[in-house]
Amino acid sequence: MRVFVASLATETNTFSPIPTDRAAFEGAFYAPPGTHPETPTLCSAPLVAARRRARTDGFTLVEGTCAWAEPAGLVARDAYEGLRDEILGQIRAALPVDVVLFGLHGAMVAHGHDDCEGDLLARARAIAGPRAVIGIELDPHCHLTPAMVAAVDLLVTFKEVPHTDFAARADDLVDLALRTARGEIRPAVSVVDCRAIANFMTMRQPGRGLVDRIKAMEGRDGVLSVSVVHGFPAADVPEVGTKVVVVTDGRPEAGRALAARLAHEILDFGADRMPSMPDPEAAVAEARRIDGVGPVVLADRWDNPGGGVAGDSTFLVEELLRNPDLPAAAGALWDPVAVSFCRSAGPGITMPLRFGGKAAATSGRPIDATVTVTAVTDDLVVPFQESRVSLGPAAAVRIGSLDVVLASGRAQTFHPAVFTELGIDLAAKRVVVVKSASHFHAAFAPIARAVIFVNCGGPYPPDAAKIPYTRIRRPIQPLDPHPGLADFP
Repeated sequence: MRVFVASLATETNTFSPIPTDRAAFEGAFYAPPGTHPETPTLCSAPLVAARRRARTDGFTLVEGTCAWAEPAGLVARDAYEGLRDEILGQIRAALPVDVVLFGLHGAMVAHGHDDCEGDLLARARAIAGPRAVIGIELDPHCHLTPAMVAAVDLLVTFKEVPHTDFAARADDLVDLALRTARGEIRPAVSVVDCRAIANFMTMRQPGRGLVDRIKAMEGRDGVLSVSVVHGFPAADVPEVGTKVVVVTDGRPEAGRALAARLAHEILDFGADRMPSMPDPEAAVAEARRIDGVGPVVLADRWDNPGGGVAGDSTFLVEELLRNPDLPAAAGALWDPVAVSFCRSAGPGITMPLRFGGKAAATSGRPIDATVTVTAVTDDLVVPFQESRVSLGPAAAVRIGSLDVVLASGRAQTFHPAVFTELGIDLAAKRVVVVKSASHFHAAFAPIARAVIFVNCGGPYPPDAAKIPYTRIRRPIQPLDPHPGLADFP
């Protein structure tokens, strides 16, 4: 048996002013065949999972290119097409292949390509042929399209938000693909469109209970896999929205019925899907009132680089500066220029510094302050589940009782190491601000007194009903009254 695996991924925020070019992929993660490390990235876990199975099962593994760019704005056409054609050429060279697996995000949008993944998969199918098993792992914050579904035999998404299970779901994908190629199962993919933008978190109810029930369904009554496509609201493309995917062993009608039942359950979450999100002033005031051990974590949910925005907004920093008695830390703010100034000055130097508030009007005003540089590093590398993420050269500065981490690379604050690697003692802080929507939670929750999600605004409104869509398929909730479930594709 011959198995080919590759990965091409980013999450495109079409409202973001930050362009994505080839250098964005090469600077974040680019691994040509045979060079991928033993640890997975968010979207390349199928390759690592396939490596393990090749050692135990004895099939021939052909590794393709794996590439990832930090979420940002539209991908340059030549960047996408160049990486796409690189991978397609590798499939041609690997023929004949029995299995083709991809680690994709599912929300890549390039100039001239609304559906990069659908385009890649259709071309891969044409090369590999109709008998090859094609399977994909997707981030649940994707746009599931008819072209994607038509091209594949298997489809799984991460179940958890935050994404603590991307490696486990890659194992699922590889196992199902091998069983399919051996004729042990006949997967049928059933999809129901919720006709709603209905994201939810799984570290809290009601999402937690739903995911636990979904996991219990798999492996019973012919159900091979169940996935919820939450959708990515920060993109003006037709297929934005929530969908439910059920893969059965040759039982498509039963799969559709189960998908419809789960879709109704998600819609019934209503306003309970997401936590309340106060503004910066209210969030800091609430943090002051919470007693206990450890800092209160304020998650700057809408200035999250993982959602394609800059990560340089200053609204919470300004609010903390208005509370100078409150020991606090904030980070990581994206500001390569400020980092270069701090690294040139060196630790222990006090100097005037302007930082943050640069990328767009929605970033707020730059902070002008006299700071003390407390630490610098050539490369701030932090854990994210099984992977390691670089924020590039970084610096820590202090303004009174506030410590701020500044980074040259755009990445969300996955782990307390963003602070501790630069000598910031989080146990001594009452408040810690993180630039992240949800992925911070697994690492920060154990040390936090409480977690508050904060609405600081952003380049697109946090209320989906107010996002200025022009191309989304209508009707869809909450833009319109709910039209009822829809067959898909």
